Amino acid sequence: MSVSLPPRGRGTASNPHNRFAAQRIIASDDGWYQEVPPSRATEVRAETAKTIITRNQSPDLPFDRSLNPYRGCEHGCIYCYARPSHAYWDLSPGLDFETRLIAKTNAAAVLEQQLSKPGYVPAPINLGANTDPYQPIERQQQLTRRCLEVLLRYRHPVTIVTKGALILRDLDLLSELAERHLLRVYISLTTLDDELKRILEPRAAAPSARLRTIRVLRGAGVPVGVLCSPMIPQINDCELESLLESAKGAGARSARYMLLRLPREVAPLFEEWLQAHYPQRAAHVLSLIRQSRGGELYDSRFGARFTGEGVFAELLQQRFAVACKRLGLNRRPEPELDCSAFAPPGGQLSLL
Repeated sequence: MSVSLPPRGRGTASNPHNRFAAQRIIASDDGWYQEVPPSRATEVRAETAKTIITRNQSPDLPFDRSLNPYRGCEHGCIYCYARPSHAYWDLSPGLDFETRLIAKTNAAAVLEQQLSKPGYVPAPINLGANTDPYQPIERQQQLTRRCLEVLLRYRHPVTIVTKGALILRDLDLLSELAERHLLRVYISLTTLDDELKRILEPRAAAPSARLRTIRVLRGAGVPVGVLCSPMIPQINDCELESLLESAKGAGARSARYMLLRLPREVAPLFEEWLQAHYPQRAAHVLSLIRQSRGGELYDSRFGARFTGEGVFAELLQQRFAVACKRLGLNRRPEPELDCSAFAPPGGQLSLL
């Protein structure tokens, strides 16, 4: 099976069909056709958002609302469960997801409007539930920073999940949020192997940079944990204990993990990635995934989609629990973020 390697710095070379498109264009060699390779450059399109807070009722998530300043993600992680969402914008979940990005340029203004609505009840907002808020384009766009400025001004609690070392740019805001018990950060750490990181998460921060990020955040008084996600059978699951040890050594106090998820177009993209980088191991990897997903490559059921089931999944859970106990991770419940301090600027203050 011949599979094209991705362009350097990208997670995939493919741009699979957008499942919502009414027509499908298929290239055919008639002697005249000259294939034009898909663009490798990053394009950013501005979007004027009508709302910015997304609600969910998932029992698997520790939050009921989230905020995403961007659609698509330049990190290019081949396993990203958010890839299928790009089809809603008439774009491919493949290379388009990594290169044709959408920035919600009015995100901070809309956030302020929603927080100011009468009757709004505060609860922690997760920043980065779908795409990384500290992906490379944030350096110029600064949408995440502007949203954090609003949240700090309103004294609104927030949780952040990122694999971008760019988060340290906003240490001034993060420190003040943490001091007011309004912040918790999780750094996603998938591998300690630079070469695996290069092909798995091509434009994300290096493992050493993420560990340094944990260390600096902890030193600044920011509550920080590690998210070992995703755990991929026979690719990085062997690193679980060393990932937790390294994160603990850098200052992480809590930890979570998730088993690889392959919804919709992510499954064929991941299979193609396996054939390109691990052809001799591909069948075994996919077999273990199916054993953990009821015979399929994906299981969307609440309660099972994050951890899986079966022998491999149960062993992974046991390894995680044993390692966390040995390292002292998750020893104490994470303190609740303070929702009582919420105060829209200009609003009437309580006399009590």
